[in-house]
Order: sequence, then structure tokens, then C-alpha cells
Amino acid sequence: MLKVLKFRYFLLALLFVGCGETTEKKPSDTQTEAVSSVEKEDISANENVILFYGNSLTAAYGLDTKEGFPNRIQQRLDSLGLDYKVINSGLSGETTSGGLNRLDWVLNQPVDIFVLELGANDGLRGIPITESMNNLQQMIDMVKDKNSETQIILAGMQIPPNMGADYASQFKMMYPALAKSNDIMLIPFLLEGVAGIPKLNLEDGIHPTAEGQRIVTENVWEILKTIVLPQGGTEVTEEFVEELN
Repeated sequence: MLKVLKFRYFLLALLFVGCGETTEKKPSDTQTEAVSSVEKEDISANENVILFYGNSLTAAYGLDTKEGFPNRIQQRLDSLGLDYKVINSGLSGETTSGGLNRLDWVLNQPVDIFVLELGANDGLRGIPITESMNNLQQMIDMVKDKNSETQIILAGMQIPPNMGADYASQFKMMYPALAKSNDIMLIPFLLEGVAGIPKLNLEDGIHPTAEGQRIVTENVWEILKTIVLPQGGTEVTEEFVEELN
């Protein structure tokens, strides 16, 4: 019974990714506004840019954006004295197709590290794996074409087998396959330790709480730190960051 309940919460946790999603179309005013906010970021000459590109998971849907994992990553970087500027380009309801459509605008500025977090909405719609994979590949190619030195991190996602066990399995394996073929880094499962756990979601049962976002932050940091930390560098915990604040 416990496993059944966990699965139900896992399904709900994935459904929230699609909140605010509309029919497929060219970039809307909302998307343009999201891109404009990226372009307006004040970035100093000595700062490296980390751009988080995704859906409502990245956008911290239902929370103050300060509680989302991109901002928590910024706090971690600041506490370590690392010159990185984090940009949150998350858009609720985004699909891989929508992400591909707006990516060119987002890449109008130099990006040193690009974290790609898209695909969950495709999975919930049952979009063919080949189509989602092709869209993700095109985005990876666009980032590399813009700047071959940009380091790309792909955030893995999983879906419940409501579209069939084979589809769910292929969807899960899409991410490590893309990471391997493109020689990029992979976050195995962005929602590891969060999906399916009621206390880590808001009262509606589908949106991660601030504590849930803390765990997602650690999932991201586990991979990101291998790029941003100097060899032999020292880490600090988030509890220490909060003490500084």
C-alpha cells in the first residue's frame, strides 16, 4: 500500500511540471518576457554565466524564486567566492519544442555553463521519444554552435508508466543516451529524493516545498561542483550559507 501511495505522489509531482501549459505555438508574450529578463541581467566582465534552462521545476513554481534551486545554487557559489552569475530561464509548462523555439533568444549572451532541464511535459503528453530526443539534441547543438567552450549539463527525468512501461523506460534512458553521445554531464534524476514524498510538496501535493527545492539543489550541485570548484577546493553546506545570511 505504501508503494502505491508513493507512486501516486510521484505521478502528481510530475504533473505539476505542466502547470500553465498551453497549446503549441511560437514564443508568446510570456516567453518573450522571460527572455527579456535574461537579457537584462547585470553581468560583470569577470563573471561566468550559469544558465538554467527549463520548465516549472527550474522556475520554482508556487514558491518565491529565491527558494528555487537556481537561486540556492547562486548562494552556494557566492559563499565560496566563485565569480558565477546564475540566470534562471525556467518557464512553467515548457516542452522541448517550446524550449527549442525560444533558445536562440536566450543565447544572445555568453553562457559558460548551460543546464538543460526539459522533457517531463513531453513525457506526460506521450510525445514520441524520438521527437523529444531530437529537440533536446538540437538544443545541445545550438549551445555548442554558439560557443564550443560552453559546458552543458543535462538534467535527467523519469515518468510513471501511465503511457506504458516501455515508453517510461525509453524516456528514462533518453537522458543518459544523449549525455553519452554528446559527451556532456548528466544529473541522473533531478527529483531524486523529492518525487513521491508528500512532506516535500506543497499542500496541493504536487509542488515541491522550499525543503524539496533544497534537495533538488543538492542533486544539481553534486554534478555542478565538479565544474566550478577548483581542484582541491573547499565546499560549504547550505546550512552554513544560511548562517552567513
